[in-house]
Parts: sequence; C-alpha cells; structure tokens
Amino acid sequence: MSTETLITVQNLGVYFNTRKSLFRHERIEALKDVSFSINRGDSFGVIGRNGAGKTTLLRLLGGIILPDKGRIVNNKATTALLALQVGFDPELSGRVNAILSGMLLGFRRHEVEANLHKIIEFSELGSFIEKPVKSYSSGMSARLGFSVAIEMCPDVLLIDEVLAVGDIDFREKSIAVMCEKLKSDQTIVLVSHDANTVKTFCNRAVWIEEGVSQLEGESEKVVEAYESYLSVRKIKN
Repeated sequence: MSTETLITVQNLGVYFNTRKSLFRHERIEALKDVSFSINRGDSFGVIGRNGAGKTTLLRLLGGIILPDKGRIVNNKATTALLALQVGFDPELSGRVNAILSGMLLGFRRHEVEANLHKIIEFSELGSFIEKPVKSYSSGMSARLGFSVAIEMCPDVLLIDEVLAVGDIDFREKSIAVMCEKLKSDQTIVLVSHDANTVKTFCNRAVWIEEGVSQLEGESEKVVEAYESYLSVRKIKN
C-alpha cells in the first residue's frame, strides 16, 4: 500500500441553521471535529451511527459543500461522489451534462468525450441521452451521475453504501461495480453503517460519533472499538 497521502482532513466542522420559528434559528453541528488522512490505494471506511455526520463528510470530500472550520488538504486528487447528480443543468441534454460533470471532476473535455460512449452505455439511457435532463426522472438523473463517476475513474471514489440508483436491475449492476472497485487498487472512501462491510472491504477506517472522529487506523481495530462502544451503550439502555 502506498504511503502517498492524497487527502488530509484537519479538525473539520460544519454547521447548519434550521428555522425554529419566524424569528428564531437553531444552529445544528453536523460535524464538530473530524481529522484523518487517506493514502493512495486505501479502501477507507467511515463508520458511525445514523446522524453521526457521515454523508455530510462525503459531501465535503467531494467539494459539494465547504467546511465552517478546519480544512481539507487535497494533493491534486480528483474525487467523485457516486450517484450524486449535483450541478446538472435541466435545460441541457444528458450528453452535455455528462461532459460538464466530468469536467467539474477535474478532467479535460477531450478526456470526458473519450469515455462518453462508456458513460452512455453504462447509464442505459439510450436515446434519452440527447434529451434535456429536465425530462428525466430522478432515477435517470442519478444513473447518469453514477455513470460519469464510475467511468471517469477519479483518483478517489466516494461511495455511500445506502445509495439506491434507478430500477432493481440497474441497482444490482451498480452494487456489483462498487464491489469490484472496493477489491481493486483504486482509492475508495466508503460510508457504511455496517461494521462488517468496512472490516471486509477496507484496510483503514475512521469512526465518527456525534460529529467527532473517535478513532482512525486499521479497519479491524476501528470496527472492534466501534462495536464495543455499541455493546456498552446497549447495556446501559
């Protein structure tokens, strides 16, 4: 495994304001203090209970949102968040949106166009690729976003285990591809509520609890600590 660090997360924090009444807002801390690093070739797991801030962390790593405190040091690594069609222009065709989406990931236009036939084939959109995205169902848009991310082979692939893309057949195909990626040498960040999944597929992991990173290291040790915490919590309750 390479020791080249692709991404370093330092004391990351993210806040959201929610409206409680007409004149009152409440600040929610989605992430409070999260730190870890990802090396080239890592299959890096992110585990924690629901509401721990795992999905927010993926959005940060993908550049979808910015942190309110701390920083992410990216060593010129391209990242792609699977099944997230952020930035699609509803007035433009699927083909044009696929090209723009690939360019937003950091690839040159000619690189995206060289892979466009694979993106279209994997998405199974057929002639709909020439139609405006506003005519797509949410499942079709998600399939296009997933296909761009999976076929452009970014340096770091960000995967949310709970994603559901398209119909049953396409979802099964998506899961099979994700499993292949997890077994390959590509750098992966996998968010999962299932500790066994992280232990099986990931060599390193971080455990997040209530927006704070509790432990980073070898996946088996992190999972063991997380499961011990859950057991103690269950006994107390």
